[in-house]
Amino acid sequence: MINIQLLNKDFESRVRLGIMSILMVRDWVEFKELKELLDITDGNLASHAGALEKNQYLQVRKEFVGKKPRTTYAVTQLGRKSFQDHLAALEKLLGQP
Repeated sequence: MINIQLLNKDFESRVRLGIMSILMVRDWVEFKELKELLDITDGNLASHAGALEKNQYLQVRKEFVGKKPRTTYAVTQLGRKSFQDHLAALEKLLGQP
């Protein structure tokens, strides 16, 4: 029996899936680089990253480099575990006959 309930609704968006996929293999990634890698707008990235941060899947570091603001993101332990569980559920779903 296929249990679709095991999939994490927080990762259903392609943007959130992309953010998490990048952060799973990189320690800290700057806002600008994430935006370019995902080919999305500032507002789109900010919205999805904010939702992931709200659910404690991301940690955000804001600082100034000279006079320019710099925002970087990293996945939290909860985010890593939740995303791994989501991927495992996807693999199980795809493995069903």
